[in-house]
Amino acid sequence: MPKASDTLWDLAIAEVEKRENPDDDDAKPGEVWEKSVLFMGNKNGGKTTIILRCLEREESPKPTLALEYTFGRRARRHNAPKDVAHFWELGGGTSLVELIRIPITSHNIRSFAVVLVLDLSKPNELWTTMESLLQVTRNHVNRILIKLEKTNPEVAAEIKQRMWNDLQRDHPDYALVDPFPIPLVIIGSKCDIFNEFDSETRKIISKTLRFVSHYYGASLVFTSKSEALLLKARALINHLAFGYDKSKSVSLDPSKPLFIPAGLDSMSQIGPPPASDSDLGKMRANTPLELWKKVFEKTFPPKSFCDLQDTKDPAQDSQYAEYEVDVMRAQKNQEDMC
Repeated sequence: MPKASDTLWDLAIAEVEKRENPDDDDAKPGEVWEKSVLFMGNKNGGKTTIILRCLEREESPKPTLALEYTFGRRARRHNAPKDVAHFWELGGGTSLVELIRIPITSHNIRSFAVVLVLDLSKPNELWTTMESLLQVTRNHVNRILIKLEKTNPEVAAEIKQRMWNDLQRDHPDYALVDPFPIPLVIIGSKCDIFNEFDSETRKIISKTLRFVSHYYGASLVFTSKSEALLLKARALINHLAFGYDKSKSVSLDPSKPLFIPAGLDSMSQIGPPPASDSDLGKMRANTPLELWKKVFEKTFPPKSFCDLQDTKDPAQDSQYAEYEVDVMRAQKNQEDMC
């Protein structure tokens, strides 16, 4: 029975699941594992392709506009109820980041995770995109946690403790990192184009993303249209979405696509920011993250935030064309001009 507080998204999700599983009404509470994953990142960075691959759907990806929803179901064992993973995808790069408030709520925060897809072929957009999306998401999650500390302190404490699950207290970097408040996977997409860059460019990008991922307690994987690389990304996402076993394999070799599950890297292995001692000495930074940002943006001057904000008017998008609606819209526009 719908509640008065249900949003349009809540009702849509419930209706889709009801149609997909008409015989599930008698399932006992607690038998089904439900997780939610939000995909965000560069425009045209490959988010939809990754989602379709995770759900094993043979579809051609279409441009994502605003916020889109789909879901997948998997059974952990034979004759067991199918677990549900809610997949949200934020379109428009950084231009629509405020929409993250819709899928991430106090009701699902315990089972929510984020996948940040960064286009490795566009290093000048990389830091701005990453910083904008993670900052807004983190602020929103922190506001939810502050409210939960008052209404449900046990859940708030559980989430804060879980932030550190991938980094043991005896890890040498325990005091040097600042884990993201909910599970985070960073995917570097279009690795095939990235591999065409010169070795020094690849080194700077790889080291920087290793540092950022380790600093935020995130997993890192580079991928492309290669089936083998997509399977690696899928393994990390399936861990978040369906609770599959976490991969223990690691690839730190800079000449190969990176694959580093959370907690399996270290500052000593990553090394210092890729800059000369004299350059580092001239840079004023209050935190290690700020220093890495300055070094990275010295090599790859960022695009302005306004450039990344550019987004199409949905009303003009041919994939959403509806004859009757478009005719009425044209008439209304004509009336407004008169």
